[in-house]
Amino acid sequence: MDKEPQLARLQREIGYLFSDDALLLRCLTHVSFGRGKGDGHNETLEFLGDAVLNLAISDLLMRRFPEKSEGDLSRMRASLVNTAALAEKATELDLGELLRMGKGEERSGGRKKESILAGAFEALLGGIYWDGGYEGACRVVERHFTSEIQDGKLGLQDYKTRLQEISQMLFHAPPTYRLVSESGPDHEKRFVTEITVGGKVLGRGEGRSKKQSEQEAARAALEELQRSGEPSEKA
Repeated sequence: MDKEPQLARLQREIGYLFSDDALLLRCLTHVSFGRGKGDGHNETLEFLGDAVLNLAISDLLMRRFPEKSEGDLSRMRASLVNTAALAEKATELDLGELLRMGKGEERSGGRKKESILAGAFEALLGGIYWDGGYEGACRVVERHFTSEIQDGKLGLQDYKTRLQEISQMLFHAPPTYRLVSESGPDHEKRFVTEITVGGKVLGRGEGRSKKQSEQEAARAALEELQRSGEPSEKA
């Protein structure tokens, strides 16, 4: 299958045009592809991209939250830069479909593995850094993470964890999440999730990813439980 249109689409969505097409292809090549045929895979680019991403996110966080302590900033960064979060970014860009990998890895579901997807996203940033320097890579990081930082979306996984505990205590069952709508172009998707706790719909949440919309729904559900007088503070 000709992947040229997909590669062009990818570059539009990430907001960066590679000057070296071979480098872009290497970013999308898993180590399982053509084993023993040199170093034309993305492992070292992943290593580089990890460092670039951590620096760029740290810079963005310090500028946005100059009053925060080192511990707070570290926790914020961890909520943005982890395997699950980066795999989600990769999924939004459809990196899994573009990856070159060995047949064995593909048969084992490699295109959907979080570790591989997160690694591909980091490799892409490493490639951008190599191709266009830190400024180019930083622009891409800012493009894909600023909304979460500016909207105060950091640490929202605590809402889901908290709600899970409360739901088990009050209703002896976990909350149920249902995606009710998906809209917008590929590079600017909006998702709306509805949450049910104890058989009652307690709220909705909206976000640029399914995960973010679920976190917002969990926050709304916690607020509704507090308003209705459920003993959530005892969880």
